[in-house]
Amino acid sequence: MILAAYLAGSISSAILICRLRGLPDPRTQGSKNPGATNVMRFGGISTAIMVLVFDMLKGAVPAYLAFILGVNPVFLGVIAIAACLGHIYPIFFGFKGGKGVATAFGAMVPIGGDLALCLIGTWILVALITRYSSLAAISAAIMAPVYTWWLDERFALPVAMLSVLIIIRHKDNIIRLRQGDETKLTRKKKTPK
Repeated sequence: MILAAYLAGSISSAILICRLRGLPDPRTQGSKNPGATNVMRFGGISTAIMVLVFDMLKGAVPAYLAFILGVNPVFLGVIAIAACLGHIYPIFFGFKGGKGVATAFGAMVPIGGDLALCLIGTWILVALITRYSSLAAISAAIMAPVYTWWLDERFALPVAMLSVLIIIRHKDNIIRLRQGDETKLTRKKKTPK
């Protein structure tokens, strides 16, 4: 299941969806990150939503299958991390992937809708206030183990493991945030006719 989760995570929806829609490779545009936020900057909201949904499914499906099979919560966390590592270091795309936020979120969703709502609420609140997607993701990652401990403490450790991975993956964003160089959330500008 760990290997299957890694391979599922290695399917880069951002790259594939951009190819299908005739858009540039996200690894060559904007932040060069093959994730929904970067895709939104040059491909628009509909493309970004497609990327977001598929990235979430890469984490949700392996985690949910493990949950149904009664896998120990710690190993469930390892399976979820394997899916995220596949997204971050995809074997099918030269080991150059995204941050893993949507995949990690997808892996946490099977824990419960209440946790999902808390994480979405945290992301939206921070993104609306600051206009920084990275800060919103980091904030949600920091709060995820706290929410999980409050809602279902059995999964606090695996969620904490995922959160640490997400925060480490955002180290460059943290540096840019501290220096005031981080890119804010923007939508694709329509070209005048």
